[in-house]
Amino acid sequence: MAVNSKAVQGRRDVSFRTLDDIVADAEKLVASSTTRTIGNWPLEKLIMHLSQTIHNSIDGFQSKAPLWIRLILPLFKGRILNAPKMSPGINLPKAAVASAFPDTGSLQEALDDLRRAVARTKTERMEAVHPAFGKMTHDEWNTLHLRHSEMHLSFALPK
Repeated sequence: MAVNSKAVQGRRDVSFRTLDDIVADAEKLVASSTTRTIGNWPLEKLIMHLSQTIHNSIDGFQSKAPLWIRLILPLFKGRILNAPKMSPGINLPKAAVASAFPDTGSLQEALDDLRRAVARTKTERMEAVHPAFGKMTHDEWNTLHLRHSEMHLSFALPK
């Protein structure tokens, strides 16, 4: 049974200023043999999800949100991007979960892919159309990745 991530207590307070900060935090979490997660996803799925989202912000996404979401969410894009924290608890359709949280062989593979994704942002532009927000600039994607990663990695607790 899925955990209601909106109600999870004891999450870490995570704050990133750069995409490299995300990699550094993920490296610490992977290096600790006692890291545990308190949400719905194991650490390797969280890291791979973040990695794939960064890759997709360069390469494009294979799916779109329903039309009503694509019409409404862009109106709130600035407010969401400028919020100090991203709220957990967005329920994706089952079909979207498989692509949003892909399987990975190991924590190390997920971490290596995150490193590759972040390295790409230094030589390639993140300007793909967001499945719900629509058109986004490189800087908007950067901000979204920071807040998105803070939210997901707050569920990972090193001891």
